[in-house]
Amino acid sequence: MKFARFSANGKISLGVLDKGTIREIDGDIFGEWNYTGNEFYKDQVRFLAPLKPNQIIGIGANYVAQVEDLPEELPDIPVFFLKPISSVIGPDEKIVIPNEISQVKFESELAVVIGKEVKNVPESDVLDYVFGYTVGNDVTAPQFFHPNGHWTIGKSFDTFTPLGPVIETDLDPHQIRVEARLNGVEKQNSGTELMIVPLRKMVSYLTYVMTLQPGDVILTGSPLGAEMVDAEDSIECEIKEIGTLKNTFIHERAIENIR
Repeated sequence: MKFARFSANGKISLGVLDKGTIREIDGDIFGEWNYTGNEFYKDQVRFLAPLKPNQIIGIGANYVAQVEDLPEELPDIPVFFLKPISSVIGPDEKIVIPNEISQVKFESELAVVIGKEVKNVPESDVLDYVFGYTVGNDVTAPQFFHPNGHWTIGKSFDTFTPLGPVIETDLDPHQIRVEARLNGVEKQNSGTELMIVPLRKMVSYLTYVMTLQPGDVILTGSPLGAEMVDAEDSIECEIKEIGTLKNTFIHERAIENIR
């Protein structure tokens, strides 16, 4: 199923996308829900970020160029970081480049959406606690990385976590490709078999550190090919089985001039 969050007729709703039609639902996508009977065509609605995350956790530097480059031993402590929920936007919204800099970096990623509370789960059982998957763009301003390696500020600006367009629940995360096109030119295209820390292992590891809750989003890392971009550039992050997450970049100064 493809779960969507959308705006239509001045109202924000949840729905299930079936081909070109969205069937509105009422309730909790992680629990009990029902169809309302209302239906919309895709071109009648504005897609929003498919959920309001409980929290966002990312992993850094998690892809290699080819299978032969995968390390024989995985890191004892993977590089994780948190992103604020205030950084979330949806498809077709503007990514704002802060005043202090002229460029930011896109990072197309598979995003895992947790569906059940989970603590201390072995790798073999991880997928039992995953609700579904969406496309994420872990926008980054490396100019704000701390010299000692702290990434928080560079990951945390408003608009720095586009998500969407839907949450796909019927997906094999081990059989997909993560892609990105900058102004129509392909920049990223890698299968998830190139992850250094595999999906099951990273989620399992996190559950031994913290209790994960329904609505938590885990960004699983970005393939090689991400690069710095400018205002007015357009980025399309795509996982074909989920859809395309398209956003354009704008400089904060341009917004201030409009105001």
